[in-house]
Amino acid sequence: MTIDQAKAAEIRRLHFAEHWKVGTIATQLGQHHDVVERVLGLGKGARSRPAGASAPASAAIKVPAPLHGYEAFVTETLTQYPRLRATRLYDMLVERGYEGSTRMVRKYAQLVRPAPKSEVFLRTEPLIAEQAQIDWAYVGKLAVEGGTRQLWVFVMVLAYSRAIWAELVIDLSAISLRRSLVRACRYFGGATRQWLFDNPKIVVLERHGDAVRFHPELLALSGQLCVAPRLCGVRKPQHKGKVERAIRYLRDRFFAARTIRDLDRGNADLLAFFAEIANVRPHPRWPKRRVGEVRVEEQSHLLALPDPLPETDLVQPVAVDKTAFVRFDTNRYSVPPAHADKTLTLVASDVVVRLLDGDKEVATHARSWGRAQIIEAPEHRAELLDRKRAARQAKGLDRLSASIPGFDILLERWVKAGRNVGFMTAKASHLLDLYGIEILGAAAREAISRGTHDPGALAVLCEERRRAAESPVPIDIDLGAHVPDRDVIPHDLETYDAPR
Repeated sequence: MTIDQAKAAEIRRLHFAEHWKVGTIATQLGQHHDVVERVLGLGKGARSRPAGASAPASAAIKVPAPLHGYEAFVTETLTQYPRLRATRLYDMLVERGYEGSTRMVRKYAQLVRPAPKSEVFLRTEPLIAEQAQIDWAYVGKLAVEGGTRQLWVFVMVLAYSRAIWAELVIDLSAISLRRSLVRACRYFGGATRQWLFDNPKIVVLERHGDAVRFHPELLALSGQLCVAPRLCGVRKPQHKGKVERAIRYLRDRFFAARTIRDLDRGNADLLAFFAEIANVRPHPRWPKRRVGEVRVEEQSHLLALPDPLPETDLVQPVAVDKTAFVRFDTNRYSVPPAHADKTLTLVASDVVVRLLDGDKEVATHARSWGRAQIIEAPEHRAELLDRKRAARQAKGLDRLSASIPGFDILLERWVKAGRNVGFMTAKASHLLDLYGIEILGAAAREAISRGTHDPGALAVLCEERRRAAESPVPIDIDLGAHVPDRDVIPHDLETYDAPR
């Protein structure tokens, strides 16, 4: 940050004339402490001299009396370990007979500590279609059915044209990386010859210096697309500065003051942002050209993609339990009862979960990103009830949990409030019989959002939705087993008033 000369002069006056501390100056003048230290020339081995003054020679530094005889040891130690803390240096001096204070050691160390060597960077420009840089950034949380998930943005930048592609993801697995890479290549119309990554576990399993063991999923995909994966140096974000700047650009221009509530809508907004804003910005190397123009030039040099593109779904065997459910990503998905206690093949994308018996699809569900959710198809339960006649009258809790998403939340509230769970379950089951799954489910979601759990309030909400839908009034008439079931033939009622 650059400040004017008047502000810099005031900082120097307050420090050297009024002896204010750096933190005090930063607070009173509203400046970052790094700016204050830079103006004062601090942080580079010149802790008590004005900016621009040359570092005093060791012989010219006044050594406090308690440190006489220790100055050579202090200088030698700090030369070998320039980042050593003054408190540790003090402990070492005490072991050697030092009787002074910690503060004296700290102030003396500030004067003689070697200035850190600044790294010099070589600016290089990549060849056309040679490299794409890839990274992720955390952008908040997303509410999903059954909880919340961390929301990330996957970003790929073509190093030559600076063209950006990104998508919002809530899964940071190797399969998710494979899926995002394929989508990015489809968007750009080809693949660069290198992919430059950081060092997360979904990219590299082990690394010892230059010896690297990449994740098998990444190696398989890069082999199919003929791309060479490359890694940045450990803790060297400057090696992938183009994607780092792209992430900062997205934070400032897209994510600032924007709340993502729906994954599909957020990704659609990202694509519109690229087309309308990101691709028409000036290219940093050739300001007279637009990023989109350079991208068109680079696209013709990208590696051609195979047809068809590599598959990106997760495929794995999965066991079916005795209740005809499979477990995947902490959630349970139903299958037809005939497949209980068998092993099926699970094929999962970020949208759909399919279950196969050989090459035959036996069940399909929308993928749930919540935690500990039960996803059951109505036809699977109906088939189970047909098979198990004794289970036609299912337990109230099981029936409500299977039919009404979020019913477990109401159950928890009943328990915490000390209500009679059996009575409350019977009331809710009664409402399910009267109004059906759709109306009761919508009423339950509204009751949960309002923080209530009373079945009376649930009944009111059900009735409001029934009236809004102009559905018939539900009538619950139990005539009992002793009443015969007969047909009533209607007749003309006008004869009731006729004289006899």
